[in-house]
Amino acid sequence: MLNDRIRILIVEDDPDMAELISDLVEAEGWIPLTAPSAEEATGVLARETVHLVLVDHNLPGTSGRTFAQRLRAQTNIGIVMVTAAGSAADRVLGLETAADDYVVKPFEPIELTARIKAVLRRTIPSLKPEREIEREHEPAALKLGDWSVDLKKRRAACLSDPAKSLTSAEFALLEILAETPNLPVSRAHILDRLGAESERYIDRNVDVLVLRLRRKIERNPDLPRHIQTRRGKGYMLSTDEGEPSP
Repeated sequence: MLNDRIRILIVEDDPDMAELISDLVEAEGWIPLTAPSAEEATGVLARETVHLVLVDHNLPGTSGRTFAQRLRAQTNIGIVMVTAAGSAADRVLGLETAADDYVVKPFEPIELTARIKAVLRRTIPSLKPEREIEREHEPAALKLGDWSVDLKKRRAACLSDPAKSLTSAEFALLEILAETPNLPVSRAHILDRLGAESERYIDRNVDVLVLRLRRKIERNPDLPRHIQTRRGKGYMLSTDEGEPSP
């Protein structure tokens, strides 16, 4: 069980659903906090230490999607979107905006808690298994264009625009590619490394994460120098400033 000091903010306007999720959170030993709207959630975040936010997509007033986007612009806190929208397009949209993961109502309790654990492990280094913290062949730091990335401290900073940040999912993808720099990594391997908890990820979701990462770290996302495509082989992290990928 993950650290019992973990505090989860549940942003859900349906009282019954909020109570259900709170019970699941408490059953894992975490501390649930609740807010029925984005506006009240903002107040909770200002007062309390929160490690992960569960956000309902359809909230009164400010939508869950807009709230998640605003939150992501301010912090790298883990965000899981909870919604009744279940199409593939909606899931991709949730990942493209700000969420680190996406759970569709109705959900199985074990699925929701698995998603939470997966995001917590990505966003809180102390919760990661030792074998994931120490990677023998992973470089300690990377210089990717305007970005300085410290893989050990799990920090990424854009020197030309300090307001930019990477989501935990984007950073997790960068970590996976950084384990074998300048060598292609297959989509299947990326899916596997994202964790068994993320079995709902599909190839399209990996492509979305790559696109998001390119938009942030590449000077020209259409001609990427660092996150390169290797047709038939997957994606590769290029650590030099050579010719961009075709």
